[in-house]
Amino acid sequence: MSAVKPVDVVIMGREFTVSCTDEERQGLLDAVNYLDKKMHDIRDSGKVVGVERIAIMAALNLSHEVLNTKVGGVDIGDYKRRINAMQNQLDEVLAPQAKLL
Repeated sequence: MSAVKPVDVVIMGREFTVSCTDEERQGLLDAVNYLDKKMHDIRDSGKVVGVERIAIMAALNLSHEVLNTKVGGVDIGDYKRRINAMQNQLDEVLAPQAKLL
């Protein structure tokens, strides 16, 4: 794996420096372009004013997309929720066991 290097990106006209490896660079740039487009779309709708509010709305929209993503007919968000629920159940059951050790 290559060394971590700074990368300058622009989102909504603001410049940010983000660190990533050469292997991660294209993914980062794709994510920046996707986020920038989402934020511009929200701003252009005229319903949300202010960069901070636009960023929050974009984050909510992207979170919703991730939680409702279907890949090959599989609802990834549902699997994530079910895994989290199982993990919480395991944590509850195993917590008393930790006290015994």
